[in-house]
Amino acid sequence: MHLNTLKAFRHAVYGTLERAKDALFNLLDALVTEDRAHSLPELSLSPHFERGWGSVYEALEDGRINEKHLREVLVNFRPASCSPLRLAVDATGIARPKAVTSADRSAQMVHNLPEGETARTYGWQFSTVVALPEQPSSWTYVLSVQRIETAITAQQMAWTQLRELAPQLPTDTIILMDRGYDSAWLWCQLSTLPVQGTLIRLKKNRCFYRPAPAPTGKRGAPRKRGEKLQPCDVTTHSDPDGTWSGSDTVGRPVQLRWWHKLTLKEAGWLKLCVIRVERPQAKRTKCDPRVSWFVWIGQASADLPAATLSYVHRFSQEHGYRFDKQSLLWDKPKLRTPEQFERWSHLVAIAHNVLVLSRYLVTPQLRPWENRHRELSPQQVRRAMSKLLPQLGTPARSPRPRGKSPGRPKGATIRKAERFHIIHQKPKVPPLVPK
Repeated sequence: MHLNTLKAFRHAVYGTLERAKDALFNLLDALVTEDRAHSLPELSLSPHFERGWGSVYEALEDGRINEKHLREVLVNFRPASCSPLRLAVDATGIARPKAVTSADRSAQMVHNLPEGETARTYGWQFSTVVALPEQPSSWTYVLSVQRIETAITAQQMAWTQLRELAPQLPTDTIILMDRGYDSAWLWCQLSTLPVQGTLIRLKKNRCFYRPAPAPTGKRGAPRKRGEKLQPCDVTTHSDPDGTWSGSDTVGRPVQLRWWHKLTLKEAGWLKLCVIRVERPQAKRTKCDPRVSWFVWIGQASADLPAATLSYVHRFSQEHGYRFDKQSLLWDKPKLRTPEQFERWSHLVAIAHNVLVLSRYLVTPQLRPWENRHRELSPQQVRRAMSKLLPQLGTPARSPRPRGKSPGRPKGATIRKAERFHIIHQKPKVPPLVPK
């Protein structure tokens, strides 16, 4: 990555800002450099934020971002990665349990809590599409981030994002998804994408059907479906179409079996490939299962072992979420409206990508206890960004004095903020559409 490329990326991002663009861009620079801030007002202490602390909230309230243009900029400036390009899609929650004046909140499950605590909270959900690094780490590159409205499901939002991104992606792209996207409706939509394929982890209660046998000539209608294949039923795992034995990236043995041309009862026209992965040395726990199942939706001639073993890269997205929330303060601001939080989410994604593009342009600042022989982290690069930004310059204009505010009009009535109920009803995916 060259310095001029990073400078062009910053100017392109500035072009996506439509209102309060200078304040939003100053906030972006402050987010990239101020690594000790724990709240939005503390970001205003950065020397790159030339305005008062109140302008931080005003920028998110009055600002506007052209999301379509921003998506094109993020895709066009993505760093060169290994071939094929691997994308991961996932949804994460932003907890706002006490924000009674915030609209469109829904119930969300909270994982990995201590025993006895309520595993449910309330807030917003966001769906993100990221490009994965060559090695599992937090060096992901955000391509799209969108809030999941309560009227639609995470599967519908994922399909919307991938449909918008697909025309700009190479044809050898592989998409990786977890079990939350085990949906026949989504699989039918993904089969139309112009990419190499999509690998999705399966739930064990799935039921597939082999191709129907040839007509026997006897009376009655011929069979429409063949024998069943169920991950939870060992007796149905016979006669695989292919097998493979080898080792994963850390040298542990892996055994694969797959079946081609399987169908679903609700979508008989959709041809799927189901893959069984067995790792004899796994701990046989929930986090480290010995047997896993996947479905491949895409080119039948693809290298299935290589595509399946690359699923371990998907966990890089979890590391990226942790960095965004712990370091880039993604879930910290107490913004009232979901639209304001969407603008903040876009700024966090841009800041994350700026650090990725600056990875080899800075001399990282390491703490005395940090290992100098390990791979750099985004936070270490972030500490050195204050020395890089003066070389890049800024397209944002300097603040201009506005004079004394006239205040509220005489006789203005301040009403109590509107309260909103939490939406508990879960949306449903649309019905399947025949081919």
